[in-house]
Amino acid sequence: MPCTSSKVAPRTSSNARPMHGHSLPLLFFLRSLPAQLVSTTSSSSSSARRKKVMAVTPRGRPGTSIGHRRPTLLLLLLCCLLLALFPCRASAFHSFVGTYGVNYGQIADNLPTPPEVVRLLQMAKIKNVRIFDSNPKVLDAFRNSGLNLAIAIPNGLVKDISANPAKAMDWVNENVQPYYPSTRISAIIVGNEILGGADSGLAEALIGAVVNVHDALRALRLSRTIEVNTPHSEAVFGSSYPPSNGTFRPDLMVYLKPLLDFFSKTGAPFYVNAYPFLAYMSDPEHIDVKYALMEPNAGILDPKTNLHYDNMFEAQLDATYSALELAGYPDMEVRVSETGWASEGDASETAATLENARTYNFNLRKRLFLRKGTPYRPKRVVKAFIFALFNEDQKTGPGSERHFGLFKPDGSVSLDLGFKGLTSHSSPSLQGWIFSAAALLSSCSTFLFLALAA
Repeated sequence: MPCTSSKVAPRTSSNARPMHGHSLPLLFFLRSLPAQLVSTTSSSSSSARRKKVMAVTPRGRPGTSIGHRRPTLLLLLLCCLLLALFPCRASAFHSFVGTYGVNYGQIADNLPTPPEVVRLLQMAKIKNVRIFDSNPKVLDAFRNSGLNLAIAIPNGLVKDISANPAKAMDWVNENVQPYYPSTRISAIIVGNEILGGADSGLAEALIGAVVNVHDALRALRLSRTIEVNTPHSEAVFGSSYPPSNGTFRPDLMVYLKPLLDFFSKTGAPFYVNAYPFLAYMSDPEHIDVKYALMEPNAGILDPKTNLHYDNMFEAQLDATYSALELAGYPDMEVRVSETGWASEGDASETAATLENARTYNFNLRKRLFLRKGTPYRPKRVVKAFIFALFNEDQKTGPGSERHFGLFKPDGSVSLDLGFKGLTSHSSPSLQGWIFSAAALLSSCSTFLFLALAA
């Protein structure tokens, strides 16, 4: 994790593939079915478009003739015909459930056992987890847990895997095959913050490693269910302020371009580590801490887009979207692989306080719960892995590196966000009730909308 960041530069999608097969056989199959069966039944494999048609088309009163249901059947047949003539790209795997995930780092000698960690995650209802290796004890503990787990290939293995496809297959056979699918491995993360670092040889090897791992998964027929990706730090950006001026470093495009081409083909998102904490620490005289913490503030106005930003997190994401658009990838999703705020640090890290960490994480969780996009990409729901699950006492670097945890090593709550810890003195707070009430209201609103639509 880098120790500096620019004003709004980030620190450091579901996989969409062409639909296989043809819809015309389905069309003829539907024609052969009784009209009543077709108009009143929808299977679990029905497309979202078909479900929508069936949800809003009146089915009529009991006893009405089948002929009155023909509009529904005709609409279904039309949808099938359109799918056959204009194949669309569909999500082939779900590497992220909802909008909230967490990084489970293990550079510590006092953490709960992996089975206890699974119980803690289930109690906290955190369904997306990222680790920085492929620890077999963790992979075993996650079996049948219902949790998505992104595992990682450390930087030290990237060059070997890039140079030799057999090494990639060996790694997948050792770290994926024995556990999947009982352990829901959702992604393989190749390296971490490689581009922009000091090792140009590692940067050159990155694309080869990503491709070889993907090819190994494809050979095992797992490439449609397990995503392959790599996270980036703020070092890949040439500029990021204002957000519309986001650009990638020209000298890194020789490495980024093939990666972006590959992710565009597989439908994978662009992973970025976004840390308002580090950005604020790098320039506290010119950055309003409330802007960094997502607290009420005047914000900034982007003069090019005329969009207003009231928090740095969204500005960082839109700077990334702008950079992708300029590079020729306007439709690629940006997903946050790390973000967080330290609760303690060295004497010089004055912003690393328990109150600031709680404020940022609480506001971020609340913002992610809303399932909304950014000012520049309002329809693209933001998804993020929080850094980190635990305080890690053996991490090197500034003191803040050891104090990003939502939980303490004993499993008790470190930041009061409404989570329940493993120990008896960790209990849900007012924030927990707020989130529960918000979830109930959101569900009621959805049912009301469906009722009115019907």
